[in-house]
Amino acid sequence: MLKNDRLITAMITPFKDNGDVDIDTAKKLAIALNKSGSDAILIGGTTGESPTLSDHEKLELFKNVKDAVGENARVIAGTTDNNNLKSIELSLEAQNLGVDGLLLTVPAYNKPTQQGLIYHFNKIADSVNIPCILYNVPGRTSLNMEAETTLKLSLHENIIGIKEASSDLSQITKIISNTSDSDFRVWSGNDDETFSIMALGGFGVVSVASNIIGNQIKTMMGSILEGNIESAANHHKELLPLFQGLFWVTNPILIKRALNISGFNVGGLRLPMVDSKEFENEFSKLISKYDIDVTKT
Repeated sequence: MLKNDRLITAMITPFKDNGDVDIDTAKKLAIALNKSGSDAILIGGTTGESPTLSDHEKLELFKNVKDAVGENARVIAGTTDNNNLKSIELSLEAQNLGVDGLLLTVPAYNKPTQQGLIYHFNKIADSVNIPCILYNVPGRTSLNMEAETTLKLSLHENIIGIKEASSDLSQITKIISNTSDSDFRVWSGNDDETFSIMALGGFGVVSVASNIIGNQIKTMMGSILEGNIESAANHHKELLPLFQGLFWVTNPILIKRALNISGFNVGGLRLPMVDSKEFENEFSKLISKYDIDVTKT
């Protein structure tokens, strides 16, 4: 059940040398992520380079990853953009393929009002009968979904939570304090904020770093849930340099580099994303300090 999934991995999209989506590697990676602690896999998010994927490619990924993990992990499909009707169409197609939930991202570029966000997300949620998770990421969209807006949307029976990446702890605390954990859950949208948000009563994280260190993140989360804050804080401090290092340049550049360094070849990036030799030595040294959880199956 999606509501029980504390560690959700925003999975990268593997590409072949010719630039095509590598479906076989995507399936292997999803299985490996589940084995390394991920309760659910998000496909078609920012980390998955969704703006560069066609709808056909997204649907192929949704179907094949779900077939690969079966009932062992939930699959969440990123199906929305700044076009409401297109978002509904893709959401329905994803639902028909058997995904377990949808990620509804605040639109970029057209910058709707808060009331527009309510209409937009309610209409998408009205069109499906699977759980939906909101995603607030003003650093990407240039638009913050305010706490009051999230609280109004939390009343929709199909909207079960939010991935909060505003980095505004006051806003996030307000959402946590004014919703019931049994009906609406808050996942951290940034790895370096998971400790703080869960300590405030947040439920879990939609993680980038869990592409490589899922079990270690799961251990930190477990300490929080057990009430051992000192242990959790120590785990957080150990992982913090990696959480931060993965964002030295725009995500998903460095998480893909990390997987490739670890021996799990996921290929390159699609334009306009490019890797470079920036931070090459520093990043390799950073990665070498951590045990990589994800391994080839």
